[in-house]
Amino acid sequence: MTLYHLGNCMALLYIPYYLTYKFAGLSEYGAFYKVMQSAGMYMFTQLCKMLVLATFFPDSLASQDQFNFIAEFLRTSIDVIDLLGIALMLSKIPGKGHSKLISVGLGWATAELVLSRALTLWVGARGAEFSWIYIQKCLESNILLVQHLATTTLLWLYSRHDLNRKYVPIVIFLLATTIYKPVWLELVFHALLLGPWVQLAVKALVTCIVGVFSLNIYAGLAQQIGI
Repeated sequence: MTLYHLGNCMALLYIPYYLTYKFAGLSEYGAFYKVMQSAGMYMFTQLCKMLVLATFFPDSLASQDQFNFIAEFLRTSIDVIDLLGIALMLSKIPGKGHSKLISVGLGWATAELVLSRALTLWVGARGAEFSWIYIQKCLESNILLVQHLATTTLLWLYSRHDLNRKYVPIVIFLLATTIYKPVWLELVFHALLLGPWVQLAVKALVTCIVGVFSLNIYAGLAQQIGI
């Protein structure tokens, strides 16, 4: 039963990433190296974030029992480093259209998956006969995949000079929503006392909304410039 549970978790965790790589046609573009480049940039940005957090935000802030909105807002602002890293990869990786966006977004999401969740899942799911906690973690990883792809698309749209000016405020708003999503979602969860499954559903809904808006704006621009 333990092995079966671990197999289910691993399949739920990794298969969506593999299917994204396969059916997005990245293998046809030889994009594996680009994905690895993006993963390497993710590791570098996380190192920078850890140095900044360790310097300016000691552990005493995170150890408080009550939710501190100001402290969490300042801590989450460090995630701007992620945006800088993704923007740098978009400018350095050759190519155009969806292959570049998916290469960067998928590499970023895969690196986060391996470094932040894979070991926890391997140790935890292997030692428990069954626990919904690890199923929830796997589903949340799939949500993060969509989120990183949407964030990459939004950054690419923001960098385009031929983007219709009326979409610029929307792109900026969606980027800000994505960056500070952990803060305002935690505030909502803390106020409404939502359960873990409801929290997961809300995260999925918010991510899907951001993704749909991003895809819609991207599709319009792609049709306009012919990519």
